[in-house]
Amino acid sequence: MSVFFESIYKGRRYAGVEPPSGGTLTLYAADDDRVRTAFLSATGTEALAEAVTAAVTEGTETLSVAADDPELRFLPPLLPADANNSLINGFMGTHRSKFDRAPEPDEEFTPPNYYIKGLGSWLRLPEEPLVTPANPVWLLEEPEIVLVYVNDDEGRPHYAGYGFGNDLNDIGLHLEKPWAWTPYAKLCETSIAPWLFLGEPPETVTGRVVIERDGETAWEGGFSCGADSLFQRVPDMAEYLFSYPLLRRPGLVNYLFLGADKASYHDGFRIGDGDRLVLRVDSHGVELANPVRYADPAG
Repeated sequence: MSVFFESIYKGRRYAGVEPPSGGTLTLYAADDDRVRTAFLSATGTEALAEAVTAAVTEGTETLSVAADDPELRFLPPLLPADANNSLINGFMGTHRSKFDRAPEPDEEFTPPNYYIKGLGSWLRLPEEPLVTPANPVWLLEEPEIVLVYVNDDEGRPHYAGYGFGNDLNDIGLHLEKPWAWTPYAKLCETSIAPWLFLGEPPETVTGRVVIERDGETAWEGGFSCGADSLFQRVPDMAEYLFSYPLLRRPGLVNYLFLGADKASYHDGFRIGDGDRLVLRVDSHGVELANPVRYADPAG
């Protein structure tokens, strides 16, 4: 599966089209206009992968760097130069495990609950702290597929690919008043892996969450978040969401989270200040780890 990523190295912006090999990354001097044109002009995921690879690699300066080079900083995939022209949003209650029945093959689509988490500038990368309110009720990690859409100059959304993120939130606050306090519960920072997979949303995604406390494993459990775990159909969810004009603003980049399965909260575990959340997406070879940090109380 082809991937795409972006980074800053020694103050310059670079892109790449394959994950680390033997701990080394190949970086290409980024041409944002060429890359954006490739994402907006290709039709079909196979053509998209070819167009993006060509836009990144052809006729540009090339570097090989260590993936752990301290001067290398990854970026959220396709985050625009004006990071506030991007949106973190998603669906809730999408997994089959949260329903008492399976969907019928031709069942009429019912939109799941939806939320807006914040601006793309709020996204955090691997190993960056995820800041929460000072006194959360009960935190919940949420390993999720993230679909990325880029709107063209006329506001038409173009599917770019998918990645993986952690929609950390305060499920304890949400459950106190689900009809009113969910937006407050979502006001925790969200992380995303830098790898954008240039393919259709995956049918199957499996992995494990490990929560570390003081360097030791405090909780561990599996998860599934592919299309085969969802109650709703992914194309239906996307089509319904983009029927809203405000999400079709020219140039807007949407990071669309598809929802999560049951996790540590459902096992009675409480995430604490300083815990490290490690999401291992085994099916795709991706790891996303972030420490949790409670914010200082407001003065």
